[in-house]
Amino acid sequence: MSGEIRSEVGRLRSVIVHRPDLELHRLTPGNKDELLFDELVWVEKAREEHDAFSETIANSGAQVLHLSKLLEEVLIDAEVALEFVETHVTEDLCGRRLADRVRRFLLELPVAKLVRYLIGGVTLQEVGETEGLVAALHGPDDFILAPLPNAVFMRDSSVWVGNGVILSPMNRPVRQRETDLLRLIYGLHPLFAGTPIWFGDQPGEHYPASVEGGDVLVVGERGLAIGISERTTPSGAAALAARLFDQNVVDRILAVELPKARSTMHLDTVVTMVDVDSVVLYPKIRQQVRSLEVTPGSGGHLSVVEAPDLITGLAWATGIGRVRAIEPPLQSVQAEREQWSDANNTFALAPREVVAYERNVATNEVLEEAGITVHRIPSYELSRGRGGPRCMTCPVQRDAIAI
Repeated sequence: MSGEIRSEVGRLRSVIVHRPDLELHRLTPGNKDELLFDELVWVEKAREEHDAFSETIANSGAQVLHLSKLLEEVLIDAEVALEFVETHVTEDLCGRRLADRVRRFLLELPVAKLVRYLIGGVTLQEVGETEGLVAALHGPDDFILAPLPNAVFMRDSSVWVGNGVILSPMNRPVRQRETDLLRLIYGLHPLFAGTPIWFGDQPGEHYPASVEGGDVLVVGERGLAIGISERTTPSGAAALAARLFDQNVVDRILAVELPKARSTMHLDTVVTMVDVDSVVLYPKIRQQVRSLEVTPGSGGHLSVVEAPDLITGLAWATGIGRVRAIEPPLQSVQAEREQWSDANNTFALAPREVVAYERNVATNEVLEEAGITVHRIPSYELSRGRGGPRCMTCPVQRDAIAI
């Protein structure tokens, strides 16, 4: 299967998602902040809601690929499993004695359970080790290998542009193993054989620069928008832009400087595309951002020109010279409430057809009044992770768009 993404809204053909599992069961009041969650999640309900989301995508005719299944199909190779486990369970992580025990614990598991624990984490009690200094200084429920509860947000760890993929140098250490799991899949799974890695092909190569996929929007056939946010650094965005220009992947990039706040964590928390030339936009964001038009400069440097405003900049980046902004005219309190529940984080199945959380009633009505078909999905629990439908997907294949 060859991937190709040249827009945010072309008819979806294939997408990677991750169904919530053990990793969300690991969240507690004591560790949720460290693991980047604001609230605890009722996992069984979250799984039901995610199943409804996946069904909505499948009913549109798209192939739904599951992260766990892809990993199982790679890690069935014992040598691959051994190398991955040895890379991530080191003496520096947990000491020589415990590292050996954790490795044995993982490698003796059936492959499905191995994947479950690589995502869900491993506690000292599960390993069954009680001797040695590290074990003596940990409680039975302490993590030797941390869980990855944010893995449900598949958008962040990798993003396709053209026929290749960006592997995200994640900003927070607790999320960096997510990218390593995707690197394993793109490098070894037969579905992705020969896929070019545009950026992030080596672990840790861009540190301390960071880029996360929620900040990358494929707004046109040869254009991107990249958010400069609390998770994507200016140096990360610059390095990514330079690499994409060098490899002739895109011609123009709009860099959007966002407020460094939880409610504007990524660019796609405030704006997503719902048609070839239309975006849904958080009403207050226009006055809060600065937009810069970035193109290849001389000597391998970047040429940077300030855009008049966000919408003008997006119109430039699409390559078609126009963008319609759908801005729900909501009162201040209602706008903030729906923004917190990712009202603007829609996921396009096709031009003018999106998936959105059902809880964002007013925004969904405004979208429909603007001619957008909205597939509403349940969101009692999924929304607690502060990520919407777009956040939960990594599109691999979309149809080309005829302008």
